[in-house]
Amino acid sequence: MNRTLKRTYFLGAAVAALVAGGAQAQQLTIAGPWIGTDEEQVQAVLDVFREQSGVDARYVGSDSFEQQIVVDAEAGSAPNVAVFPQPGLAADMASRGFLTPLADGTADWVRDNYAAGQSWVDLGTYAGQDGADHLYGFFYKVDVKSLVWYVPENFEDAGYEVPESMEELKALTDQIVADGETPWCIGLGSGGATGWPATDWVEDLLLRTQSPDVYDQWVSNEIPFDDPRIVEAIEEFGWFARNDDYVAGGAGAVASTDFRDSPKGLFASPPQCYMHRQASFIPAFFPEGTEVGVDADFFYFPSYAEKDLGNPVLGAGTLWAITNDSPEAHQLIEFLKTPEAHEAWMKQKGFLTPHKGVNPDAFGDPTLRKMNDILLGATTFRFDGSDLMPGGVGAGSFWTGMVDYAGGEDAAMVAGKIQDSWDGLK
Repeated sequence: MNRTLKRTYFLGAAVAALVAGGAQAQQLTIAGPWIGTDEEQVQAVLDVFREQSGVDARYVGSDSFEQQIVVDAEAGSAPNVAVFPQPGLAADMASRGFLTPLADGTADWVRDNYAAGQSWVDLGTYAGQDGADHLYGFFYKVDVKSLVWYVPENFEDAGYEVPESMEELKALTDQIVADGETPWCIGLGSGGATGWPATDWVEDLLLRTQSPDVYDQWVSNEIPFDDPRIVEAIEEFGWFARNDDYVAGGAGAVASTDFRDSPKGLFASPPQCYMHRQASFIPAFFPEGTEVGVDADFFYFPSYAEKDLGNPVLGAGTLWAITNDSPEAHQLIEFLKTPEAHEAWMKQKGFLTPHKGVNPDAFGDPTLRKMNDILLGATTFRFDGSDLMPGGVGAGSFWTGMVDYAGGEDAAMVAGKIQDSWDGLK
């Protein structure tokens, strides 16, 4: 799209042309990872866009999206817009010239309108084929991982208060032990992906012990895995997971317990544990009939009051990028900036947003509204670090290393092995 046409689009003339005189709607193709119920939900959002714009927006979902988008781009048949679950793939495609930078001013808009706005700009900014950094990705639909789940009735019966700092969380952990109970359920089992829940713990704890720039440099390996600051974060996880008194079944059960089974101890009678740290999706594995907000609830995995690092939130999300340039593709990104685009999914299920301008009453689920409050309260948002690392590390040696550490291996030794695996990729 040439510069003159781009200016024309941004003045709105393209939109007017679509609806003036009964003009035929222009087609816009969108590809993403959502299928089934998720696809129905995104289609409901696109219905609003179709009605407002007159654009014939066509979404196609695939459970092999990550592979298919690369094949289509290399063949010159990419959709106009692609929805990426991981920034790493988008960054790689940007470096190869397969993505179009978003409109001028979009970065400023994100900084002004998203909570922890600079974090979202950074996550969507990559080096292009020209070697310069551009904003390519617009984040829309976010997940939160910095959550601790508990049963309110159990807390009430025991007289426990929800902790508001990491210091209070550790004190509560010790208090539960002093009362003769077990504070935590932790499980790292996940078949071939065993170990990944521990990577989330380490990432969350690194954000609570070091500044965000340390996290960023660690993810890119500018700071090696065996740096003392990273080893400290691993040992912080060990404070919770390697103490027999702190974990249901003892420390030896952590690596062998499936993460889907581990929260069940919350609901045992008497409770086998009182807390479980896991992302927003974990209620899918609660006992049938569990009502979140009544039978189970959650609180923010707190930061250290003494370290003054704000309220960091770890999570994931999807970014929308232009993979086949057209005026309608930019028009869709502009639509995604509107509160209405977010509220159209908020009233459904499984949607969180950092957009500060939305009406929180639009949430159809009070649980999601509470999670979104945590997201909006974030001073820093960081994407799941293991998802940003090379696959051999983030979905390989980091996973297995955390299993070894949970089993008793020294943190510095584990970190050194993970770094060796990263060095082997160079």
